[in-house]
Amino acid sequence: MTFAANESASAGSAIFAEPLPHQLLSALALHRMATTSQLHEMLRPNAGRRIVSRPLSKLRQSDLVDYTVLPRSNGTRAWYLTGEGARLTRDFPALRGRPPYPITSATAASLKTPHTLTVVRTHLAFAVDARRRGDEHGHLDWTPEVSHPLGDSERIIADAVMYYTRIDGNQRTKLRAFIEVDRTTMSSERLASKLIDYARLWSYRPQAVSRQRSRQPSGTGPVWLRWYPVFPRVLFVLAGASRHTLGNRISDMQAMVAQHPLVAAFAREVRLGAALLEDIEHDGPAQAVWVPLTGGELRPWIAL
Repeated sequence: MTFAANESASAGSAIFAEPLPHQLLSALALHRMATTSQLHEMLRPNAGRRIVSRPLSKLRQSDLVDYTVLPRSNGTRAWYLTGEGARLTRDFPALRGRPPYPITSATAASLKTPHTLTVVRTHLAFAVDARRRGDEHGHLDWTPEVSHPLGDSERIIADAVMYYTRIDGNQRTKLRAFIEVDRTTMSSERLASKLIDYARLWSYRPQAVSRQRSRQPSGTGPVWLRWYPVFPRVLFVLAGASRHTLGNRISDMQAMVAQHPLVAAFAREVRLGAALLEDIEHDGPAQAVWVPLTGGELRPWIAL
């Protein structure tokens, strides 16, 4: 078995030999919320829809899950864990060490629905494409809301960290990526400034305080080495506006790469790309739909 020299290890395989109700609870604990259709595509894409809806109804009867009905959706249900469901899943082996962010009311669910479900849509675009290509990327290979320190009590929170195993014959290439999902709910300048935060994470080295209270390098290397053998690539997925508007937002990110010294240095070492959610859902993320933020022609995310 061989590994790409500049990529990192995966978190695990796609779907384990667990009962479906257990998988549904794990998926909702990890992803915070998902529609019936999304859970079906995530866990049982080759089975009938009722194979997922029936256990969801039973879990709701047991007060472990609940749902909110999406507006203007013909009754589409978005499922989430109840407080009791969140407490139960804390001890699941696959979820140990991952902080719980339970959604415990329909009101709270309705506030989180647009962004959370768009992040799940992004995950499913990669999962569907991985199945089609024979790669590995399952429902536990996507960790939302990953937080890392930047120093000075500041933190960066990625929308998700993706783990992906590309399979080519006997060769398995382990890939990781930070995922940022933009629904055009913030200014283009603020979106582009996220690149500064990622560059700060890439360059941040914790420092120790000596007995004389002077700050000295700790000698432990960049802080991200605590979690990643190689810094993950950074992928921006854009939605919520016209192609022209989203193209302008990508151009602003490219300008940030070109003009900010730290971001420019970061971009020489880490692969950065942006794509439209519509394109990765329609064509697949492994197609040439990604704009390299350092410039150049469209390409697949694995070829950035």
